[in-house]
Amino acid sequence: MRQIAPYFSRSHGKPRVDDRRIISGIIFVIRNGLRWRDAPPAYGLHKTIYNRFIRWSRLGVFNRIFAELAAKGAAPMPDALPPARELIGDKGYDGNELRASLAARSTAACIPSKRNRKIAIPHDPVLYRQRHKIENIFGRLKDWRRIHTRYDRCADTFFSAICIAATVTFWLPQ
Repeated sequence: MRQIAPYFSRSHGKPRVDDRRIISGIIFVIRNGLRWRDAPPAYGLHKTIYNRFIRWSRLGVFNRIFAELAAKGAAPMPDALPPARELIGDKGYDGNELRASLAARSTAACIPSKRNRKIAIPHDPVLYRQRHKIENIFGRLKDWRRIHTRYDRCADTFFSAICIAATVTFWLPQ
């Protein structure tokens, strides 16, 4: 809690319910895909849990926490990626611009060509089989029921739920 405490706004006026308990309630609801009113009373009032989640989502609290943790790892933009020998991607990444930027960085693209490409660009099928590791990451995120069923209609709350799931799954000690 000490690591993420600076991202939450300070309490003004009446002391609020323990943030640690509320965050645990938010994580419990998102992981199990519950309605907010079905949150166990041990986490506090369901209305409080819901209101804090909505407020913190709109303020971008969870997005900032995730961005800070992700900054310690690899960034998703090709220019910000750490130096690598190969980049594995699926057919959706078969584009001349991406291939050119990777070639400029001396990174080999292991991306199968799309069907509509007139001249197919060869790729290493043995290396491409390692792509399952990325698919496993998405599978772990989809273990969170509220994410894989997309209960949240608003984009900011859905993205906050993804940030919470990724933070708890990949960066917090188990």
